[in-house]
Amino acid sequence: MSVSLYYNAHRATPLTEAESASVARVAAAHLTSFPYDDEESLYLYDGSTGGPGEILAGSTKMPMDPGRLLPVIAHVLDSVTELRRALPDAEWHVHLDDGDVPWDEAEGYALPGMRDADLIAELAAVHDTDG
Repeated sequence: MSVSLYYNAHRATPLTEAESASVARVAAAHLTSFPYDDEESLYLYDGSTGGPGEILAGSTKMPMDPGRLLPVIAHVLDSVTELRRALPDAEWHVHLDDGDVPWDEAEGYALPGMRDADLIAELAAVHDTDG
């Protein structure tokens, strides 16, 4: 069973050239700094898939390796946070399968524990003993 993170933005007006360039910069920076070559990272769909007013959409399949899960979630949510800040007047929806990911003006998109180094190490150790 896989879990995916979905993200989309809607508004009445399409992206401007400057906004499209900002989105491309965020996506390129994310891909350059993504820590795992063999995991899915930020993936933006080409064109609209969500109907009228959708200006951006994408998804990321989460890794099955528990030791990689939180670093991937943190990295992708940081990128989606940057995208939202580049398109602040859009209405955003970010969710992990059926659960919404909360927005915080100061922190951006985050889930509890996603930056907890001890938890990340514990999950990695569990996977290492299982594998």
